[in-house]
Amino acid sequence: MAQEVFVPQDGKLVTWYSCGPTVYDVSHMGHARSYISFDILRRVISNYFGYDVFYCMNITDIDDKIIVRARQRYLLEQYKLEARTPEVILSDTQEAMKIFLKKLETEEDPDKKAMMDRMNISITAAIKNLEQKLASGTNKNDVEIAKERLFEDGKDILGKWLDTLKGSEVKDNSIFQQLPRQFEELYHKDMKALNVLPPDVLTRVSEYIPENVEYVEKIIKNGYAYESNGSVYFETSKFDQKDGHHYAKLVPEAYGDDKALAEGEGELASEGEKKNASDFALWKASKPGEPAWDSPWGKGRPGWHLECSVMASCILGQSMDIHSGGCDLKFPHHDNEIAQSEAYYDNDNWVRYFLHTGHLTIEGCKMSKSLKNFITIQDALQTYTSRQIRFLYLLHSWKDTLDYGKPTMEMAVQYEKTVNEFFFNVKDVLRNTPSVGVEGFDKWTQDEVELNKKYLETKAAVHEALCDSVDTKTALKLIKDLISVTHVYLNKKDNDKSRPNRRVIFYIASYITEILKVFGTIEDDESVGFPQGSDLTTNIEEMVMPYLTAMGDFREKVRQSARSAVSQGKDMLKACSDGIKDKGSMTVNEILKLCDDVRDVVLPELGVRLEDKEGRQPVIKLVDKETLRKEREEILKAEELKRLEKEKKAAAQAEKDKQKSIPPSQLFLHEIDKYSAFDEKGMPTHDKAGEPLSKSALKKLTKLYDAQDKKYQDYLKSQKQ
Repeated sequence: MAQEVFVPQDGKLVTWYSCGPTVYDVSHMGHARSYISFDILRRVISNYFGYDVFYCMNITDIDDKIIVRARQRYLLEQYKLEARTPEVILSDTQEAMKIFLKKLETEEDPDKKAMMDRMNISITAAIKNLEQKLASGTNKNDVEIAKERLFEDGKDILGKWLDTLKGSEVKDNSIFQQLPRQFEELYHKDMKALNVLPPDVLTRVSEYIPENVEYVEKIIKNGYAYESNGSVYFETSKFDQKDGHHYAKLVPEAYGDDKALAEGEGELASEGEKKNASDFALWKASKPGEPAWDSPWGKGRPGWHLECSVMASCILGQSMDIHSGGCDLKFPHHDNEIAQSEAYYDNDNWVRYFLHTGHLTIEGCKMSKSLKNFITIQDALQTYTSRQIRFLYLLHSWKDTLDYGKPTMEMAVQYEKTVNEFFFNVKDVLRNTPSVGVEGFDKWTQDEVELNKKYLETKAAVHEALCDSVDTKTALKLIKDLISVTHVYLNKKDNDKSRPNRRVIFYIASYITEILKVFGTIEDDESVGFPQGSDLTTNIEEMVMPYLTAMGDFREKVRQSARSAVSQGKDMLKACSDGIKDKGSMTVNEILKLCDDVRDVVLPELGVRLEDKEGRQPVIKLVDKETLRKEREEILKAEELKRLEKEKKAAAQAEKDKQKSIPPSQLFLHEIDKYSAFDEKGMPTHDKAGEPLSKSALKKLTKLYDAQDKKYQDYLKSQKQ
């Protein structure tokens, strides 16, 4: 793909409009794909490259999906409140299934068909279950449970069925406001949990109805739209024929894609009103059961494509630097936005740069609400932290399709662990090396020169990567390489018992910290004004570390004294003058066990990891308590497996030893199911049927007899010893 240099229209100011969510359901990881990716891009452009980004995002709170979902939810709530009998719910669901199965037969989209097949299996099973409960005359509680299961499994098709019957009777506009408000609130909570910066300006369609009407009026006046049965449509062919304009700028090959155009029009679109199939609605005449606002063409609502053009224009004017959204919005949504906006302003540069994120898939299938194939953000946060999820997106190109699953998330978890351990080790170095005065400056050896060279090369390479369409994947790889080289340096110093150079380590760690802050994996303090009070100015690590260090040093002295006693073959009990253990006395091993308990049990519960290092002070790290608990669980699990393996080996050895203790004369006597006669040495002579054993059989048995005789003789010798 050809690249171009990013040049904003107004110096360092970058104006940016991002298509926000259509709030008819909870946000899922597919949404997180776009919003975290754009958050990363926004932070890099602003905090790394130093541009002043003015970021506007919309909330779509008027849309066909919202109308249908709100209406169906309301009708289902009313239906349930009417306390329908099991027989009625069964009958109604069976009626709804007739419509559903007809749709299933004609569905051509393989993903939708697969989703509908799953629904069919689930609902059919629930119907049969309730039929059986009713037919068997089982107790009312079992029937009620079966009824609730059918209602829960079948509510989607039941809601659609109710909508066809009673949807036009829904009159209260507040019904269409409650649903988007509820899910917008959840969306904002999700974004905060993911550390996504809020937009500078947030617009809602419902707050821009007069502006939408005015926009349509001007497009009509400019000759690019027409009214039909109370709706207004954009005439794509007329726009495309005009000098300086052409339709479908982003995806020219999609011009005439009737399926994509129909999806863009929404499921409540009217039929037979357009001049051309490629024309799209600017204003939709509202039918009964749909929210409506006054306009010169009658009661209606804005078209989906128009809404974004209007809100972006109201905030950013006739031309903006960046417009962003998911790759599925390229056509027809963004192409229609371009056409109607350039028709309104009569210009050809409404947007300078479009940014489109790749899809997020689950096991190769697109994550989608309509396909019921999604993982909510809150569900993902039950398993992974927001930082780990952000690393997932940073480790992949924002433009490419990304598969969400255990393998890709494990990459993110391991990367976070690598960086975290690096910071812990650096902090230990900084705590134990002087920072000022004569001792704060050590002579640089070739090791420091080479490490510093690697650091400077990494900075230059990361800069180049970020200049290349914000390539965070490459940037993180470069940072990981720098961490690896730094660890090699630290290990060498540790082995040489020499002090690492504080300054070069600090420069590297500070640089990595700043880059990770830019990427949003480390949160910045957003307080306003000068810090007030010691609690706001003191770093908690700096505050508690002296006490932890003193405790760690004391423990180390006790531990080393105990280990010294063990190495000299002494026991602290022998220090007692009468040679008898006092009640308060402890053995050396008991003291060492207490030291281990402080490290392995007490400190982890306080969020402290203590690592013993041979020949030097222990390393102390402040770590998330949950992380330490999981580490401890893994260690205990490994120890338990080791113990079980040891027991297994011991049991096997005991069996071998038991076998050795059997005299050879006793070896075959218990095998009466195989042999019927034995000689004076205990060797079998006849088989079970009384027939003499063959020479080959006797030869094999003799070998076993001799081998057992050797084992038995070894056993007797060991017993004497």
